[in-house]
Amino acid sequence: MKKTFLSIIAVIACISVVAQTTATLKMNLEKNKVYRLKSVSEQVITQTMNGVQQTTESKVNYTISLKMIDATSDFMIAEVHFDTLITNTNAMGKVTTMSSVSEGDIKSAKTDDVISSIMNRLSKNALYVKMDFTGKPFEIVNSKMLSDLILKDTSSITLTGPTAAAVKKEITNMISDNSLKTMINMFTWSLPGKQVSTGDTWKISQQMNSGGMMLDIITTYHLDGLNGNNANITVESDIKAAENAAPIESGGAKVTYNDLKGLSKSNMVIDIRTGLLVEDKAKSHIAGNLGISAPGFSMQMPMDINGESKVISLQ
Repeated sequence: MKKTFLSIIAVIACISVVAQTTATLKMNLEKNKVYRLKSVSEQVITQTMNGVQQTTESKVNYTISLKMIDATSDFMIAEVHFDTLITNTNAMGKVTTMSSVSEGDIKSAKTDDVISSIMNRLSKNALYVKMDFTGKPFEIVNSKMLSDLILKDTSSITLTGPTAAAVKKEITNMISDNSLKTMINMFTWSLPGKQVSTGDTWKISQQMNSGGMMLDIITTYHLDGLNGNNANITVESDIKAAENAAPIESGGAKVTYNDLKGLSKSNMVIDIRTGLLVEDKAKSHIAGNLGISAPGFSMQMPMDINGESKVISLQ
């Protein structure tokens, strides 16, 4: 009897050990419950021209709300709101703030007012997103309707010359289907969508547009361990310019960036009950040369980008 009792204890102990080393990491949101997440990122870009360093600092603050409204065996449909969008930039002492909190003015002579008006409109409209259980948004159902609504009066922009063309391009890209998916990605797309064990790894490959540059990012996730409802994960991303990336065209000049490469590392905590981030702290570094050419002119400009970001769950 004593041996049987000890055997039962041993079996229970084994089950407990298994339960602590395996978990199913996939999206598992409660229907109609609102989940909120916040991202804060800071970046310092240093460019060197004719031996003189030029530094641009930026701080970006996004808050997002997610609500699962329906699901099938293959995907879920989520109502997504960008509650807050704020970008602060200091370029060689010139400070600008673009914020969804401000209504802005599409007809303003100030670039930040024009972009703030677009951010404000985006924050007031819901996105309906089809998302698989890895957290990847693969379709924004109302993307075209949303874009038409937000950009309906861009013809009334009063900015002129190269500035007007650049701003119109920026706000069109901001509301594009790919850009909106990328903005959602950073909050949700990090899961294997299946059961994993401590020590397992999985990879996610994606292409994203960053400041007009198309980057290929391959991210490796390593499950370090489980602690209660939390999965602790180490993350490392290899970053490089996309193959055959088209140059950026601005003011008659072409800018190539094929030489850019970088690395990002982070420590991530996932709530295994929902699949959502509890916290993700990351540091990144990207460096390389920009090739700048215009009629009768060409040069190489070294560029160095250092960034830190943090994503947290608000509830």
